[in-house]
Amino acid sequence: MAENSIVLGMADLMVIRAPARLITLGLGSCIGLVVYDTAAKVAGMAHIMLPNSRGLMGSEKVGKFADTAVPRIIDDMLRLGAVKNRIRAKIAGGAQMFSLPGMSADFLTVGAKNVSETMLRLRSMGIALAAADTGGNKGRTIEFSTSSWMLKVKTLGKGVKEI
Repeated sequence: MAENSIVLGMADLMVIRAPARLITLGLGSCIGLVVYDTAAKVAGMAHIMLPNSRGLMGSEKVGKFADTAVPRIIDDMLRLGAVKNRIRAKIAGGAQMFSLPGMSADFLTVGAKNVSETMLRLRSMGIALAAADTGGNKGRTIEFSTSSWMLKVKTLGKGVKEI
């Protein structure tokens, strides 16, 4: 059966049944989080923009923040039949895209904070991190296929790798 390709935008979160291909473009400091349970044939992706929602959550999308995206995506997976101890995660992104004089250090480290918070949230929920491609200073696009359960990471100027 052919895979449907589903493209997620910034702050989007989606959980699907196989067969499908989940894609998100333009990960700079953002995190592309993929979670999957191969036995249940369920996978999800979130395009996380910021580490936490403290003081910011209102009409914002749940997928925008690591602290809200991770619990939601796991809950959605469980509702579709995934089993928590079989769920694995892969992440990509978290680059430091800018280095500008006069910019606050906080602004410049958002990528590292996104990586740290996403990994912390996964650990706190007992989800194993199977692979990661994070950091650096180049943007990425990711594509996750439920036929191979591999995450294809395209990094600007560096080519493509599968994790």
